[in-house]
Amino acid sequence: MQLVVARIGRAHGIKGEVTVEVRTDEPELRLGPGAVLATEPAAVGPLTIETGRVHSGRLLLRFEGVRDRTAAEALRNTLLIADVDPEQMPEEPDEYYDHQLMDLDVVLADGTEIGRITEISHLPSQDLFIVERPDGSEVMIPFVEEIVTGIDLEEQRAVIDPPPGLIDDSEAEVASSRDAETETRAAEEEN
Repeated sequence: MQLVVARIGRAHGIKGEVTVEVRTDEPELRLGPGAVLATEPAAVGPLTIETGRVHSGRLLLRFEGVRDRTAAEALRNTLLIADVDPEQMPEEPDEYYDHQLMDLDVVLADGTEIGRITEISHLPSQDLFIVERPDGSEVMIPFVEEIVTGIDLEEQRAVIDPPPGLIDDSEAEVASSRDAETETRAAEEEN
């Protein structure tokens, strides 16, 4: 199975290094020296990582055969793709690869069906499951411990305990203190 592990950014310096937007939780495993990665577009690769280092919080890579800024800049926006054994599990017990979570059924603790995971969106603050409901609509479920209470790969399901309003808008609660004050004033005026 192939997974996108990074996207090449702009050139850094004049010796062929590039910045990299990491898209894996295991960069030391997937983006280490000697790793051979397929690319998208395919014509650019495969690329072999020669060196890697962190500079000002960013990962910089140099690839074999890329020796100057012009060659490095030509790689900009190229996706780096690693071959991963589909049976391989992440090192941490509560971590999952995207391909393991795709197409899982999403259910409430009582077994009520919510839908099926069709996409996983990686945002800076958290990951989101994009869940297609039986009626074709979509709902976004934050992939956080408080909401996603269990993942069962054998049963192919994710169990959730959503807060009011996440799944059904009619259950939404007033969260703004301004709205609560308005409701209090309206109740007082009625009396």
